[in-house]
Amino acid sequence: MFSKGQIIFALLFFMFFVITITISYQKDLKENKLHYKGTYKILISFIIGIILLFVIKFSSK
Repeated sequence: MFSKGQIIFALLFFMFFVITITISYQKDLKENKLHYKGTYKILISFIIGIILLFVIKFSSK
């Protein structure tokens, strides 16, 4: 289905992509902690909201 060259290219691309994403994440981690304080509260509120929607849906049957 794929030639040997295509498989090698895909593997190399994937490896370099993962390495680049990891390095970028580590560089941004310090700034993200500074600029995005308290975002976990928003995540928790979204999760609670979705749970409440399911509770309302199943309790109204």
